[in-house]
Amino acid sequence: MTKPKFEKMINGMYIDPLIFTQKFVKSCDVCICSGECCYYGVYTDKSEHELIMSLKERIIKSMDDSQTKDVEKWFEDPEPDDDFPSGIAVGTEVHNGKCVFLDRQGYCTLQKIAMEDGEFKWKYKPLYCILFPLVIFEGVLTVDDEHLDRMHYCNKPVNQISTVFDCCKNELKHVLGEEGFKELEAYREEFFSKSK
Repeated sequence: MTKPKFEKMINGMYIDPLIFTQKFVKSCDVCICSGECCYYGVYTDKSEHELIMSLKERIIKSMDDSQTKDVEKWFEDPEPDDDFPSGIAVGTEVHNGKCVFLDRQGYCTLQKIAMEDGEFKWKYKPLYCILFPLVIFEGVLTVDDEHLDRMHYCNKPVNQISTVFDCCKNELKHVLGEEGFKELEAYREEFFSKSK
């Protein structure tokens, strides 16, 4: 039997220690980059797609004229993908050079409507949007280095004064839960103590 590439598993996901060492910006600030990571669209789980479509009237009300209000142009066709809980991924379309849900100022309409309605900011946002630059790939929580390589701001060494782990603590808590995050912190300490 082949030994897994990664040794630590939390909540059913292997953890790639790269998240502890990969350089990244100190914090996400769309005022600087206009939501550049959202230019390419994102894959959503089938259940996230269904939630978004159930909110279409509310979403349309908050869209600006750089976004398409034609719901038929919001998503690609579904496709099988084992990295999603349902086993089905549905990609968002790109319109005017950006995800259909990204407004001209670089704000996500899905996050914007949640906040406007007094809900938690990520209530309607797909997990892979929340996680970037993290990704779950083949059961491993890791860094989406392929997508990160395309970023003009986040990928510049001069801007990378932190690590993915330090920048994305809230995102990690979101995906792992508080207890899972504590386990991740302990694993991080263990990882660095072994690296010395």
